[in-house]
Amino acid sequence: MSGTYVLVIDVPRTTSIDVGALGERTFDAGTYAYVGSAFGPGGFSRVDRHRELAAGERETRHWHIDYLLGQSSTTLETAITFPDADRECELAAQLPGTPVDDFGASDCNCAGHLLATSDADTVREAALEAGGVVDGKR
Repeated sequence: MSGTYVLVIDVPRTTSIDVGALGERTFDAGTYAYVGSAFGPGGFSRVDRHRELAAGERETRHWHIDYLLGQSSTTLETAITFPDADRECELAAQLPGTPVDDFGASDCNCAGHLLATSDADTVREAALEAGGVVDGKR
């Protein structure tokens, strides 16, 4: 199955990391929402790959979000999927939060696909209201 997904991530303390071609970025402590697309080979197995990276079970970084998820202090709180829906840019613009400049948006004209948001519940509720599902449940 393929579609669009939203990862809700907790960053417990301010941290600076090298994000591949984006260079060094500082992330303030707080909650972030990353909107991604899983239309390539494997579909939503990309979300499983992100979970493995966040759990320290994988090292290879392919996408901007991998650099943030690969930090031992960050936690992937929730993954919300939008099966068979190509809504990456729409959701990045619609969900509550402030875009992190250029993060995850190297192939479009969006400000960024990583949003600094007020809290996990707010972004999770907004994603569910927009039609997303968590673990196959609306």
